[in-house]
Formats: sequence, structure tokens, C-alpha cells
Amino acid sequence: MRMQTRARRKISGGLYKDNTKKKIHMLGRDPRFTKIDAKRVKILRIRSGDQKFVLFAVDKANIYDAKTKKYQQAKIKTILENPANRHFVRRNILTKGSIIDTELGKARVTNRPGQEGVVNAILL
Repeated sequence: MRMQTRARRKISGGLYKDNTKKKIHMLGRDPRFTKIDAKRVKILRIRSGDQKFVLFAVDKANIYDAKTKKYQQAKIKTILENPANRHFVRRNILTKGSIIDTELGKARVTNRPGQEGVVNAILL
């Protein structure tokens, strides 16, 4: 259970005194790791009635080619590197910054797929 609150320690190293209890709205969500498979999305209602698209699985990415200055959709083959966690490569988990192998070549993911419902990447 991860709480989205301020740190318990001051910059000096001392502890803050608790003046409020933990509230349910302070809870964070469990991570939903985006895998490579047929597209599966869940739509969540978030604060102020807005929507968040939770991407569970995806098999295509919007690839930007800087030379032609155009986007193309390409199939994702596998994940080659992931700076967030080296074990995500084995588990084929997509995050921002991960290097993916596509039909068009290697590309780096430039958005947060688990929060936006699509995968945008730039060709390397």
C-alpha cells in the first residue's frame, strides 16, 4: 500500500509529526505493466471526471521518423533495452524510454504507455 503523501523526514533529518490520518484518496494505484500482445485497454474515471487509459497490452506503436518527419504505425517485435529495470526486458514490459524492435527498426518509447493508451516512439 503506497501512500501519496509528503516525506516523513525533514531535510535536516528530523521527523515531521503526523497531524492527519491516512486517507483513502492518498492511496496510489498498483502498477499495471504494459506487455506485448493484442491491444487491451481499461478506461478509468479520474479526478474531475476526466479519463485515464490503462494499457495492459499492445502490439503496435506510432513510430516517428525524423528524416521524413512523418509517423507510421508498426508492429512491435520485442523489447531490446529498458533503463527503468533490466528485468523488464525478459518480461517484455513497455515503459517510457525502453528501446523496442519494430518492423521499421529500433525505436525509443517517448510517452508513458500505461497512462495514455498508445505507444509513441522515435526511430533510432
